[in-house]
Amino acid sequence: MPLTELQIKSAQPKEKPYKMSDGQSLFLLVQPNGSKYWRYNYRFAGKQKTLSIGVYPRISLKDARKEAFYARELLDQNKDPGIEKKMKRLEAHRRAENSFEAVGREWYELHQDKWKPRYAKEVLKRLKEDIFPYLGPYPITDIEPPLLLEVIRKIERRGAVELAKRQRQKCSEIFRYGIASGVCNRDPAQDIVGALKPKPKTKHHACIEIHELPEFLTTLNRNDARLYQTTLNAMKLMLLTFVRTGELINAPWSEFDFENKEWIIPAARMKKDKDLIVPLSDQAIEILEDQKIVAGKWPLVFPSPVKPRQSISNNTILGGLKRMGYQGKMTGHGFRALGMSTIKEKLGYRHEVIDRQLAHVQKNKIDRAYDRAKFLDERKIMMQDWADYIDYVTETGNVNLPCPKNLKSSAMKKF
Repeated sequence: MPLTELQIKSAQPKEKPYKMSDGQSLFLLVQPNGSKYWRYNYRFAGKQKTLSIGVYPRISLKDARKEAFYARELLDQNKDPGIEKKMKRLEAHRRAENSFEAVGREWYELHQDKWKPRYAKEVLKRLKEDIFPYLGPYPITDIEPPLLLEVIRKIERRGAVELAKRQRQKCSEIFRYGIASGVCNRDPAQDIVGALKPKPKTKHHACIEIHELPEFLTTLNRNDARLYQTTLNAMKLMLLTFVRTGELINAPWSEFDFENKEWIIPAARMKKDKDLIVPLSDQAIEILEDQKIVAGKWPLVFPSPVKPRQSISNNTILGGLKRMGYQGKMTGHGFRALGMSTIKEKLGYRHEVIDRQLAHVQKNKIDRAYDRAKFLDERKIMMQDWADYIDYVTETGNVNLPCPKNLKSSAMKKF
């Protein structure tokens, strides 16, 4: 007679293992330690075999009967239930080994040597923070577009739309690696492209126009906003050097070579491959000499007036511009745009020379590989010309020079 749940629960261990038959070759094996195992006897290819179904009560009576029924179906198809179960187990193990994270890390190991160390570190960091916690445990073959879309939308909901697009791209690269490796056969990242938010429009940093320069200089020099001298000197040096705000405010005195009139910003601090040499005009040197008195013993050029072991913040520059009445009209980055446009239009310098001064990365790979000219000698003259031009505008209130373009330093000093 078929077994009942009550019989199974009530079955007590004996000195030796014994069987409780449920019929049709399915039985429960009760061990002396009280453990109960489901077994199914069958014959295949003339041999008597036993299939292990599982442990009671994790496998219930109902589930055990289903497994036995499935085994009989396999036998009807001339398949060995024991072999099929082993194959299923191996497939499950293979799928676990080919989880999205496992494949993703293989892809990363393959590519990281081709990347810059900082970029490689950032790629892995982003995957570990944004992708692996949600997709990592899944077999790569089980990841469908809706699941991937939800993970990418988590990034979008943080407001990081551009990062979401980059992470989708990285996932796509991992899936394509999986396809090439034979562990998956499709790239669901391609299916969600149209479901993501469009790329936000680029917002350019606020910057005054060239004709507004005289009024800006007057406001800066008059200092009706009563800015700290450190803030004033930082703005003036930024105007004369075009460095980025972070490069300026974190600068230590050790980077400045007063004898050669150069500021050498290390590649590591710029997050680039090479150091940047910033030629210093006479006016820039004068500002730095004044700042030495203001900064005193502290190693940073622009120490915070409140916490001098730390530098002033980016908000110091923005706050100063706000107090001057230039909120939304000018930013720290705006000094770079102003210098680029004015030097090209008013002083006649070539774009390439100014571009090197701004330390822009060439967009074209060929240009990055072969066009390595620094134009240092020409930049030294240009930066002095620029400082002299600022003096000229300050004194005359006029942005147009009385002479043609292409003036060099000696001529600029004469205005």
